[in-house]
Amino acid sequence: VDRLCKMVPNHPTDPWTLPRALNGAADFKAEYDNDNEVKRLVDLAMQLEGFPRNSSTHAAGVVIGDRPLAKLVPLYRDPRSDMPVTQYDMKNVESSGLVKFDFLGLKTLSVLKKAVDLLKRREIDIDLSQLPLDDPKVYELMKAGNTVGVFQLESEGMRRTLTAVKPTNFGDIIALVSLYRPGPMDNIPLFGKRKAGEVEIEYPHAKLEGILAETYGIFVYQEQVMQAAQILAGYSLGDADLLRRAMGKKVQAEMDIQRERFVAGCKEVSGIEKAEANALFDLIDKFAGYGFNKSHAAAYALLAYQTAWLKAHYPEEFYAASMCFDMHQSEKLAIFVDDARRGGITVLPPALNYSEAEYTVEQTDDGYAVRYALAGIRNVGERAMEAIVEERETAGRFESLKDLFERLPKGSMNSRQLEALISAGALDEFEPNRAKLMANADMLLAVADAAERERSSGQAALFGGEDAAVEDDLRLKDAEDWSLSEARAREKENMGFSFKQHATAAYREIASAQGARSHASLMSGGVPGGGRMGAVMAVQVEGASKGTTKRGKPFIRAEFSDASGQFSAACFEEGLVEKFLEWAKNGTCVKLDVELDSPSPDEPPRITVRGAVPLDAVRGSMAMLLTLEVESVEAMAQLALALGEGGEGGDEAVATLLTGDANAPVMRLGRTFSIDGELAERLASVPGLAKVQLTARRGKANLRLVA
Repeated sequence: VDRLCKMVPNHPTDPWTLPRALNGAADFKAEYDNDNEVKRLVDLAMQLEGFPRNSSTHAAGVVIGDRPLAKLVPLYRDPRSDMPVTQYDMKNVESSGLVKFDFLGLKTLSVLKKAVDLLKRREIDIDLSQLPLDDPKVYELMKAGNTVGVFQLESEGMRRTLTAVKPTNFGDIIALVSLYRPGPMDNIPLFGKRKAGEVEIEYPHAKLEGILAETYGIFVYQEQVMQAAQILAGYSLGDADLLRRAMGKKVQAEMDIQRERFVAGCKEVSGIEKAEANALFDLIDKFAGYGFNKSHAAAYALLAYQTAWLKAHYPEEFYAASMCFDMHQSEKLAIFVDDARRGGITVLPPALNYSEAEYTVEQTDDGYAVRYALAGIRNVGERAMEAIVEERETAGRFESLKDLFERLPKGSMNSRQLEALISAGALDEFEPNRAKLMANADMLLAVADAAERERSSGQAALFGGEDAAVEDDLRLKDAEDWSLSEARAREKENMGFSFKQHATAAYREIASAQGARSHASLMSGGVPGGGRMGAVMAVQVEGASKGTTKRGKPFIRAEFSDASGQFSAACFEEGLVEKFLEWAKNGTCVKLDVELDSPSPDEPPRITVRGAVPLDAVRGSMAMLLTLEVESVEAMAQLALALGEGGEGGDEAVATLLTGDANAPVMRLGRTFSIDGELAERLASVPGLAKVQLTARRGKANLRLVA
């Protein structure tokens, strides 16, 4: 059946019926003529074709009549819905005298309102309806494809389209929203080239320049089809809409009537001869089939612009609002957190004394940050977290573990919720050893139960009174804290990602210089066309076990992780077997040379390790170059303090002194420093130091000096 289906042309704007396929698809007709089973199958299918396959309700379709609907059309009670629906479909219901409306409920509207409300907490009032539509920061964001979370513009394909087309005005956004659909998206490359001036703009007829100039000579909107008929052939707008509908339905008899009228109108109104008029009709017909309603696209483009404006100007509120409405989709939350981090936006981990049930924006020493929501942790429950936050806001912050568990509202905490909060780090302020908290979970819940019983009975403490000595905190039995990899795994289990920095982060620049790719990017990109390809990865070895091949040779099956995820892979290089066992024991970070093997482009590739070397050894063979700008004497002093006097290292530091002169002097500070990513990050936070950048050079002997 699948093989036969692929023989039937299935263009989104022009689906073929089975009789049409028998007349126009030679391979399909050959199967039908030569195989009795296929003939019987297709004959049965042609009897069923066109019948309703199932009952369903339009997501936003509402019909309105001038009397009770039961007097006009048969109704049906969908067991999944709380309101009746019409038994007639969307086309027949119109001819029954009912008016159709599409009332779209968009989550984006709620996200925008939430962001505006969050800004009011900062005493910033924004009226999104009054935003200027020519804000340069918005278009820079779009040109860069930095549109994760932006309405209609967030898919990977659309982001690539934005970087290729580079929109510069609101009309471009409307056009891209309209074009990015099956069928019309074939015109996007031409649209981009004409916009960039790489291809000359051509118009089907000189009289159409006025209506096609905004889309660089390409029919994009239904309104343009109607205007073309009006200008070229003298149609009224009402008749032009009938033409548009006829072209959309492709009813031949109706099309013949419209063609005759269009050709005659072109001759009378524009002096266009029959042959050219027919060619224009065919061209308009081609685009009318998938032309988009411009007013609808403009409304969507406006929401896209508003969300992009928030991301460009108030990214913290943008992310917090967006995450509030994807709170129970951990995969989506992980995408937002990753995108925020790439944009330099801080996302603070959950904390019972600071987080609210929803995502919020919090002021920090460095500006503003997004605070992770308590209800964004799996298995804790939004109402329970709201009750804890209300207690904190009413009676003040929790001073200790004892204070927290004695004040917990009734029913707001059970063992499952407590384990999730501990694993996510929400109690780190009170006790950073999460394993210790987990080992004492039953005792902590017992404290909460005892406090609740005491409140319910109205009794004071056993030796009662306000003057009784009260122990500041609870005595917890000791437990060895989790390893970094286990803490990361538990955070990922409860939030979909981890706040703890991966061990490979310390080698970020080294990994980048080696061309290392993350596990997630390799899995999503796969092997183009299937087959095999090589790649480099920077990972931590988390475990390894020794095995024997069928030929009796030793091999290793190892567990690895990077910031994007965990995976396992085999290594058959005999010289690495014992090394991997040692690396796994120490949690060593290594550079892997791997081979990806994929039977087909649709399957995730299998990873085999072909070579490995500790990243410390790679680091020792490479020199780093630190470049930065110094804006003040105080900043220079801080820089000197951080770098020290140098020593046995082979890394270089180069500073540009911003003295106000046109030619700012560049100083080579030395070539014997030891500089890593952590130091570079510390320097980037020093006031007066700017454009801090750390890059790796391949060999110390080949270090290129900057004068």
